This record gives sequence, structure tokens and C-alpha cells, in this order.
Amino acid sequence: MQASIKKLNLEDEFYTPEQCFIIEQSNSGDDPDVSIARARVEPGVTTRWHRLVGTVERYVIIQGLGRVEVGSLLPQEVAPGDIVLIPPECRQRIANIGSEDLIFLAICTPRFSDAVYFDIEDHSKGLA
Repeated sequence: MQASIKKLNLEDEFYTPEQCFIIEQSNSGDDPDVSIARARVEPGVTTRWHRLVGTVERYVIIQGLGRVEVGSLLPQEVAPGDIVLIPPECRQRIANIGSEDLIFLAICTPRFSDAVYFDIEDHSKGLA
């Protein structure tokens, strides 16, 4: 890895089947230990239940108001400045319960890849 500055480019945003918009701000083989994505969830939208295998994820809430569900924890509201810690293989989803976009950084270690993502929307009952 070499020193660099990665500028946010809103034109890089793409929509995912998880029902949110993502910008992969830093996710490359040059820095395999971590990835950083900007996630955006529109008002009234809840992402799909999913889990990441072998990857720890952290949400850093930047803007908006959400309700996060992680593992066996009770649903909790999150707001700017809050951090959500999500262990590997732990079911998770987040809802935007506010009137503006919910924006957060999703920081994964090791870095995120499609191979670690599993949609469990139809099988989420009883999974922690």
C-alpha cells in the first residue's frame, strides 16, 4: 500500500439488492485488511437481513436516524456519532426511520467481498 487520498465521488454510488446505495470508498487488494464503504438508505426503507462470514463489520452513523437489528440484541435507534459493532456471521439489518437519508460508513475487516455476503431475509428467524 502507498500513501494516498481517496476522494468521495458521489457518481460512484450504486444500488444493491440489499436495498441501499453504496460507494466503495476504499476496497482493494492493496489494502486487504480493511474496506470502507459509504452506505445510504432512503427514508422508510429497511435493508434485507444478511450476514458476513469471516468478516467483522462496523457501522459509523454519519447522518439520519435509524433502527438497527444485530444478532439477538433488541432493535435500537442509532443517530450520528453512534457506532454499531457486528461480529462475523451475525444477522443484521438497518431501517431508516427518519425523514432524511440515513448515511453511514461500513468498515469491514478483513475487506468486504461478495463471497462473504449472505442474504438471509427468508431464513432470519432464530438466527443470532
